[in-house]
This record gives sequence, C-alpha cells and structure tokens, in this order.
Amino acid sequence: MIEVKELTKKFGDQISLDSVSLKFEENDSAIVMGQNGAGKTTLVRSILGEYIPSSGSVSIDGYNPFKNREEALKNIGFVPQLPPPIKLSVRELIHYAVVSSGSNKDTIVNLCEKMDLDIKSNFNKLFFKLSGGMKQKLLISIALSRNPKIFIFDEPTANLDPKGRESFYSLLDDFKHDRIMIFISHRIEEVNHIVNRRIEMDLGKVILDEKI
Repeated sequence: MIEVKELTKKFGDQISLDSVSLKFEENDSAIVMGQNGAGKTTLVRSILGEYIPSSGSVSIDGYNPFKNREEALKNIGFVPQLPPPIKLSVRELIHYAVVSSGSNKDTIVNLCEKMDLDIKSNFNKLFFKLSGGMKQKLLISIALSRNPKIFIFDEPTANLDPKGRESFYSLLDDFKHDRIMIFISHRIEEVNHIVNRRIEMDLGKVILDEKI
C-alpha cells in the first residue's frame, strides 16, 4: 500500500504539492492527470523518495521511501518519461538490473523481444546512444521483469510508436492483477481498459479522485 498524508513540497517560495492526501491499495489501477506544473512529477518523485517532504509524509508498506529506500522501493517497478543518460552498455545495464533487483536476464530479453526489440544485437552498445524508443522498451522490460507489487509509469509510451504502445499495453495484461498501477499520462484513451481510478491535479492539489 502507498499512503500519502497531507504532503506538501515547496521549492523556495513555490508550492509544488499542496497538502496532498492519497491512498493506493492492491488492485488500484490509477491514472494521474493534469497540466504541466500540476505536481504530478513531484508526487512521483516524493513517492520514490527522491524529494524530502516540506511537511506531511509518504509511506510504502509502512516504510518511509527516503529514510528506508531499500525496503520501500524493493517492490516498485518504475519507468520514467525521459530515459536517464546512463553511461553503461546495454549488457552492463541488464547485469546491474539482475544483480540489484533479482531480475532474470532471460526474462528481460524475452520481454524486449515481445516489444519487437532485438536487444541481443545491441548488447555492446551504450544505453544512451540507443534511440528513444529502444531505451524506453528496455526500461519497460527491466521494470516488468522484476514482477513487483507496484508499478509507476510516468508517460511510459511517450517515445513509442503506435505498434510499441500496443505491445506495451498487451504485456501489461499479464501483470495487472493483485498489484498497484499508477500511470502519469495525458492519454486516458490508451489506458481506459486498464485503469479503474482517475485522479486529476492542478496547482499542486488533487481536484478529482474518482472510480471509473
């Protein structure tokens, strides 16, 4: 379970999150929507323990994601909107994922193939030199391979073509039960067959939270 209580995050005089309270439980599949600057990314980074709250709290299965990162994040699979500039080869990145999270190399390769990414022929390439779509497919495959209880996807299909998007959502059909899924997305039409909850944010506040 993820519990966000009265969470406020300020950057100087700017309030990015304004007393946000949300709870995500097993089988919640939520889309979080809002204009740029609404606070969506700050919410995600706070859940992942990258930001210290100005006030309020975040807990994941009872753990503070900033103070107890390993325990809080061990069951989370995260796919960012913009792939980070990782200066590892594809082979090294996959090895790191296997060692750090217990993922299986063959599972990662198999998931890549299901997304029409021939990752084996790219093992020796540097990750940051791959195309945007290839990076995203690999990061999605690594996240799915962990088979976590919680998925957080921040605009996961932003760099994917229509076929890649179709492959991604087809894969999710195998992972959508008995877990939490959070989508940060502007494309509700893409996920309306998956999500059962819609959350809208504006100016750092939750202005809508409804079952759909």
